Amino acid sequence: MGVAYRVLFASTFAFVVCFAVWMMFGVIGIPIRKELGLNATEFGLLTATPVLTGAILRLPLGIWTDRFGGRIVMTILLLAAAVPVWLVGYAGQLWQFLLVGLVLGSVGASFAVGTPYVARFFPASRRGFAMGVFGAGTSGAALNLFVAPALVSHYGWRAVPHVYAVALLVTAALFWLLSAPDPGVGKGGKAPGMGAQLRVLRDPRVWKYCQYYSLTFGGFTALSLWMPQYFIGEYGVAIGTAAALAACFSLPAGVLRALGGALSDRFGAHATTWWVLWVASVMLFLLSYPQTQLTVHTIRGPASFDIGLGLWLFVPLLFVLGVSLAFGMASTFKYLGDDFADNLGVVTGIVGLAGGLGGFLLPIIWGALLDWLGIRSSAFMLLYGVVIVALILIFFTEVRQVDFHGRVDASSKIRT
Repeated sequence: MGVAYRVLFASTFAFVVCFAVWMMFGVIGIPIRKELGLNATEFGLLTATPVLTGAILRLPLGIWTDRFGGRIVMTILLLAAAVPVWLVGYAGQLWQFLLVGLVLGSVGASFAVGTPYVARFFPASRRGFAMGVFGAGTSGAALNLFVAPALVSHYGWRAVPHVYAVALLVTAALFWLLSAPDPGVGKGGKAPGMGAQLRVLRDPRVWKYCQYYSLTFGGFTALSLWMPQYFIGEYGVAIGTAAALAACFSLPAGVLRALGGALSDRFGAHATTWWVLWVASVMLFLLSYPQTQLTVHTIRGPASFDIGLGLWLFVPLLFVLGVSLAFGMASTFKYLGDDFADNLGVVTGIVGLAGGLGGFLLPIIWGALLDWLGIRSSAFMLLYGVVIVALILIFFTEVRQVDFHGRVDASSKIRT
């Protein structure tokens, strides 16, 4: 097990760095927006563009991980991504940022590489925990919220991509030295072709897990990108303070994902997913309430009241939401580890693709809603609606067949 935990550490460290780079525009996008005069929709497109590439590449990289091994694929990915990250510092127009953002977004696909690679070193009873620990690499979003503002304030935003490019090269060297050959490569004869691997799409469970992950991971990624500018616009704080407050969402959501994996091992993926989405729905309902001025006509004349969430209440609610989404991400991959252990790479890529697409689309839609309605909390309103739809789908596909402990109810019959 010594090798397994060494691989787990190296893979998680690499994923932390990759995720920090992937979320880079959430911070440097704020001065870039001022520099280019972007509206909310254009800002959403700027921050979300890297997420699109990371989502699209998850499927092919997951397939290549099954074929060539996680050690080789991850190292090549780290080395190749350093080039476009470095070039961000020389961009000066929106189309240039979007183009180079598409290329550097490949680092986001590192999740589809590390998840099956790490899982193959652990028995089924510990796989949820292992994938939860690796998934805690999403705390790289919080790392970015601490590092990038400091670099911006001291050296300007163009220093951030240069520092991050060097970090990718150093991480590639450390990962190669600390990792081990993938035990899933070279066994069982010739690796199946892409067509054979994609037959898993015929399984309806894959599409169900895509829906779960597009909400949990997609929501986490989108909010990690969106919250720094939200705090600046809604509460008028400086960029450093905004990033620190946003880290109250990103950091626990990343770190506690490992706990979500352990809970999924203990109580089952279904029970964990069901209850954390209920918690998320309550938090989103409260966060959706906009700043409101209420005027009541009394016998003494009009009386006005300001109703809204102050920072002292908004941040704790956001913290709980982050934890619930983290648990939901971990429980989704517990489903995958249990149901698709033999072709985890390709399924991870498919489900990761769905999650990444959610993270790409949400900031753009939020920006469009903000330009249209002028209400910043409309971002939470939309996500609340998505969670409610997910709960309805889970109820009709799982809850009616499974008791609240996650065990199959033998007395129920699935209707076809």
